[in-house]
Amino acid sequence: MLTAGSTTRTAAATNATGALPRKATASGTAYHEAGSGEPLVLIHGVGMRLEAWAPQIAFLSAGHRVIAVDMPGHGESAKLPAGSRLEEFVAWFGRFLDEMAIDTANVAGHSMGALVSGGAAATFGERISRVAYLNGVYRRDPGAKAAVLSRAAAIPVSGVDKEGPLARWFGEDAESVTARELTRKWLNLVDPQGYAVAYAAFAGGDETYADGWKDVAGPALFLTGSDDPNSTPLMAAQMAELAPRGYVRIVEGHRHMVNLTAPDIVNSLLAEWLSFGEDER
Repeated sequence: MLTAGSTTRTAAATNATGALPRKATASGTAYHEAGSGEPLVLIHGVGMRLEAWAPQIAFLSAGHRVIAVDMPGHGESAKLPAGSRLEEFVAWFGRFLDEMAIDTANVAGHSMGALVSGGAAATFGERISRVAYLNGVYRRDPGAKAAVLSRAAAIPVSGVDKEGPLARWFGEDAESVTARELTRKWLNLVDPQGYAVAYAAFAGGDETYADGWKDVAGPALFLTGSDDPNSTPLMAAQMAELAPRGYVRIVEGHRHMVNLTAPDIVNSLLAEWLSFGEDER
């Protein structure tokens, strides 16, 4: 396990993070691009926007063409239709790669973005060189499944719940304060309909591509926080066991938004993941 004490940068470093400039594809997917080199595409989670990857964009763009994308119905991206399942989000991502003329890419996803990245890795073959699955779920137990489905069903009636996710995603430690407030800001900005569609797909998608890891040939990083109550270390270990080149990294003492609360550790682990296989090219 990796501990928070080994990081030299905390979430306070994201305090100055503002809106990043965007471009859009012909079909209306918004993205931010930085750096040059081998493509690395970053997909955020439900309720977030591409700025959630700001620490990783700043660090990894030194050696890669980093493309952070707003998921459908989030940030400035066009929505998917009501009732869209995880498969439709994966198909959306394939269209995005086509529109960007990206033949092969490394893909890192967080939470719902992890489900999309895992689906892409399972179905797009060699087009996905590597996949990083950050704080992603896998075959929830019956209690967790019932809870997330209940939350999804409540959204069209009650709207976007801001405080529930913050309570699940963050602890009370000093490193989480700034990241929590940034996350609250992004949840307040999210389109309610886009959020509802994505959350329903997220709630029902934990088993959609669960059997696909055995077919993912490239390096597959499964990363989560030791204290993440929903995207657990056990889930990460189970997926890594199935993927031929899968491996686990756990950040001790952190929860769901580990890329913001322990950015230096996550940046280092992503750099490690991006280096695997370089001697084979």
